[in-house]
Amino acid sequence: MRSFQGETLSWNLAEGVLDVSLHRRPCNEIGRATLAELERLVEALAGLGDEVAAVVVSSALDCGFSAGADLRELYRGMQELEGAARAAGLRDFLERIHRAFNALDAAPAVTIAAVEGICFGGGLELALVCDLRIAARSARFCFPELRLGLVPGFGGIPRLKRDVGNGLVRDMLFTGRSLNAAKALEAGLVNQVVAEGKAAEVARLTARQAAKFDRETVRAAKRFAKPVPYAELRQEIELFCELFARPAVEAGLRKFVESSEALPYLP
Repeated sequence: MRSFQGETLSWNLAEGVLDVSLHRRPCNEIGRATLAELERLVEALAGLGDEVAAVVVSSALDCGFSAGADLRELYRGMQELEGAARAAGLRDFLERIHRAFNALDAAPAVTIAAVEGICFGGGLELALVCDLRIAARSARFCFPELRLGLVPGFGGIPRLKRDVGNGLVRDMLFTGRSLNAAKALEAGLVNQVVAEGKAAEVARLTARQAAKFDRETVRAAKRFAKPVPYAELRQEIELFCELFARPAVEAGLRKFVESSEALPYLP
């Protein structure tokens, strides 16, 4: 499928570059609807094969790249299910999103995240799936999950460790503070910082450059330079499920859902 217009995201293939746009309001929260369309994206990538040399993921919304997981949907799911059914539903969701993210991580095409504004939680985990991250000066990166009694559950810890080392992982997890674009560049979290509103444009230029290279060479280089940490990703699922069963998580999610602030996830 060379083009797609969905409820939460869309894509179009032109000159070897698959341009993926996130557009789920209010700020590209990742829930069941987004997951279903990410699965369609993964299926489309597999079907297109060598037609896709590079993928650019960007946001069409002014708020930023993504505020993370859909915590309100997660909380509602907790209220609808109990005991074993709740645990099974959570595990199924996590395993599906890990399969989609792992497929994007291992895709033979060069993948580039174009980040403007907030890139928090699950949104940062999506950006970490990509080979390269190009950030506007407005970009901010954060893992706020510990405030809810959780850890990142979409693969964030192993992938952040892979790219920047465990010191920054501990800093972001244990403080919950956000990094601006300049600090993210210094830490190696992003590859380039550009002017406000230019991240997607620069990402597309970079993608067109990558599209000039031999496909098989790119695939071989990517397998060597960016191994997917499958074992640690499985451990993260187990840890998330273990923590999710604690009463503190339900209390944290309730506080988030009942907050009257416009953007309660901001530091």
